[in-house]
Amino acid sequence: MYIGFFNYYEIYNRNKMFSDQTSPIGDDLIYPFVYLGQCLVKNGHKVNTIDMDNIRNFDAIVFIDFPSFKNEYFRRLINNKFENLYLLILESLIIKPDNFDRQNHKYFKKIFTWSDNFIDNEKYFKINYSHKIPSYFHFGIDKKQKLCTMIVANKFKKHPLELYTERMKAIRWFEQNHPADFDLYGIGWDKYYFKSPLSRLNRFEVLTRLLNPKYPSYKGTVKSKKQTYEKYKFAICYENARDIPGYITEKIFNCFFAGCVPVYLGAPNVTDYIPENTFIDRRNFKTYDELYSFLKNMPDKEYLDYLDAIKDFIKSDKIYLFSAECFAETLINEILGRD
Repeated sequence: MYIGFFNYYEIYNRNKMFSDQTSPIGDDLIYPFVYLGQCLVKNGHKVNTIDMDNIRNFDAIVFIDFPSFKNEYFRRLINNKFENLYLLILESLIIKPDNFDRQNHKYFKKIFTWSDNFIDNEKYFKINYSHKIPSYFHFGIDKKQKLCTMIVANKFKKHPLELYTERMKAIRWFEQNHPADFDLYGIGWDKYYFKSPLSRLNRFEVLTRLLNPKYPSYKGTVKSKKQTYEKYKFAICYENARDIPGYITEKIFNCFFAGCVPVYLGAPNVTDYIPENTFIDRRNFKTYDELYSFLKNMPDKEYLDYLDAIKDFIKSDKIYLFSAECFAETLINEILGRD
């Protein structure tokens, strides 16, 4: 079978999603797609992004996030009544609300998503944000140079469930109260970001840098999240959105794989998938003063217990649901019709 893919984010097309496992926003973030492509080819199938060939040559096509009706490929396929269309939903409701419009789902034979609100194992199938699970890791306190960090891009999206504002509260609280115990990393913190309806002004770099509100905790971008997280005991790890069942992204796993204990806020049912003793639940603290006191005064023995729990989880069968192997197996089985 000849299977085509198309990513809503153009930088991953031109077959980049099958040839380069790195990503501007995460270590090995694209590895599941590289692994998927390798599995398909190994089993005698052909795979390309659809911009690499005539669209008529494909037997099945997977769109990664809803392409919108502005997409020329999608329009042609719909007009030609192409039947073997599939949708893989990765972005959340606050970034791409059209991902979750059931009217848009009627064009697809099957849909793969992390959203627990949709799964029925008939049309909607569970796929988590998936990862290259490390086979070797060394966790300990010996590499820890500082208490807490946050690695995240400076973004904002107006929505009742957004957590961008809560991230900002955490950053400013540490800067004002315990600046020596917190470092901020990521893209865009050295610029000012205009919000809609003035967002078009963000293209004027001189203006955005001139109006930058300044973040004293900002240490720049990172080449490797893993190498950076390894230097810190804890990381503020908030999803882009809260209270969306099943929305567990790469953020908490980036911390796990580096032996950094995450302070997590996001999916309300996170403990359905991840053991509660592997992370610190932000919901358990009324204020940042309470959270800071808990982190700062944690005995080494208790901290090592968190690291041991993380190791046990990574080595357990439970993590398979977040693995590249599970990702590839689910897609291949449902597209190829295997039992």
